[in-house]
Amino acid sequence: QVQLVESGGDLVQPGGSLRLSCAASGSIFSIYRMGWYRQAPGKQRELVATITSDGSTNYADSVKGRFTISRANAKNTVYLQMNNLKPEDTAVYYCNLLKTRWGTEYWGQGTQVTVSS
Repeated sequence: QVQLVESGGDLVQPGGSLRLSCAASGSIFSIYRMGWYRQAPGKQRELVATITSDGSTNYADSVKGRFTISRANAKNTVYLQMNNLKPEDTAVYYCNLLKTRWGTEYWGQGTQVTVSS
């Protein structure tokens, strides 16, 4: 099994920054992709950013230029640096992991990010 532990969520004012961390542990022999999703109240969960085993990244249009995803392979850890935060970024952020392209998706419990004046 795989366990994902997130940290870094907080209350921040518009224009501020946060760095989210996700550490994966358990029965991990390979990682195809890790990433971040978010879900705001009353809305569907959406992709924020992903990073694949070859280092390729993918971002939602709404966060391009503001968020950066990175990975520490040796420690199975992924980060999300969030700059210039907006109230629209308020959501629960979930860490996601795929061991193989068609394998089971694993999810963390989520961490709350609130951007408010």
